[in-house]
Amino acid sequence: MMESLVDRFAELHAIIFERIVIPGLTATGLLAHIEEAFNFTEWFLIGVIEVALLAAILLPLERWFPAERRGPGGPGDRVQIDFAYTLLHRLGAFAVFAFALLEPMALAARDGWRGWGLPAVEIDSLLGLTYLPIVSAVVYLIILDFVDYWIHRFQHGWNWWWSLHAIHHSQRRMTLWTDNRNHLLDDLLRDAILAFVAVFIGVMPSQFLSFVVITRVWQSLQHANIGLAFPAWLTRLVVSPGFHRLHHAVGLGHEGAAKGVNFAVLFPIWDWIFRTADWSAERRFSAGESLPETGIRDQANGVHYGHGFWQQQWIGVRNLYRAIIQGPEREK
Repeated sequence: MMESLVDRFAELHAIIFERIVIPGLTATGLLAHIEEAFNFTEWFLIGVIEVALLAAILLPLERWFPAERRGPGGPGDRVQIDFAYTLLHRLGAFAVFAFALLEPMALAARDGWRGWGLPAVEIDSLLGLTYLPIVSAVVYLIILDFVDYWIHRFQHGWNWWWSLHAIHHSQRRMTLWTDNRNHLLDDLLRDAILAFVAVFIGVMPSQFLSFVVITRVWQSLQHANIGLAFPAWLTRLVVSPGFHRLHHAVGLGHEGAAKGVNFAVLFPIWDWIFRTADWSAERRFSAGESLPETGIRDQANGVHYGHGFWQQQWIGVRNLYRAIIQGPEREK
C-alpha cells in the first residue's frame, strides 16, 4: 500500500510539474532553474497534503476534546494569523530550502575537517549503518532532535534570540496552527543550524526531508488544543500536547532558572536528562484540572507582540535591536 501511495504521489508530482510548472518557467524565461523548480514542486505538494491531513484529523479532536474553551482573544490571538504562517512555512519548505542552500558550505567544512587529518563525520559509516538505512535514519533523527532541544534552550535563554522567539509564545489561544507562528529570522536561524549539522554528519537530502515532515507534523499535534491524557509510558517516549502546553504556560514556559520547561521537540528524554521536564499535564487532564493559561506574562500588563503578520515581524526586529544593545543573556 505504501508503494502504491508513493507511486501515486510521483504521478501527481510529474503531472503538475509538466503541465503547470514547466510552462510557467518557459513563459518567464526561468528554465535554467528547472531542477530547483522540480524539488520545490515536490516540497509544495508534500506541504499541501500535510496541511490537509492535519486539518482533517486534528480539527475534529480540538472540537471534541478541547484542553480549554476560551473566547477569540485579542487581535494578536486570531487563529487566521497562525494559519497564514502555516501556509507560508509548510508550502514554502523553509527548512528544506536551508538544507539545499547550506549543503555546499557544510560539505566544504567537512572536507576541511578531513584536511586536518581528522576522521570522517558520516555517522552511519562510523556506526556501521551504511547498509541499514532505516536504523541510520532513526539515529540521525535522534541526533537532530538533540540539537533541536538545545536550539530551543538557546531561544529562551539568550535575550536577543528570545526577542524573536517570543512571537511564537505570544499566542494565548493555541491551536494546531500555532506551531508555525514564528518570526522569520527565528525560523531561518533554527533551520540553518539544523541543516548545517545534518549535512555535516552525513544526512542525505531524502532523510532530512523525512525529518522535517515528521518533526513539523508532531509539532502541530503538540500545539493543538487537545485535552486528552496520554498514557504515562507514551509521554515518556514522545512529547504530548499536554507536555508541550506547559511549555507555553504563563509562569512555566519561559520563566525560572532554565527560562522554561519541556523544551524537547520529539523526545522528552532530553528534558528528563537535563532536568527541565514537567510531567504534570497528563495527571491534571486525568483529574479534570485545567492547565495554566498560555502566553507571556507581560501581555497581562498591556504589552503586545503584534496584531498581524507584518506587525509581529517588525516588533520582533525592534525587540532584537533592543536586546542586542542590552546584552546576550536574559534577565533573571
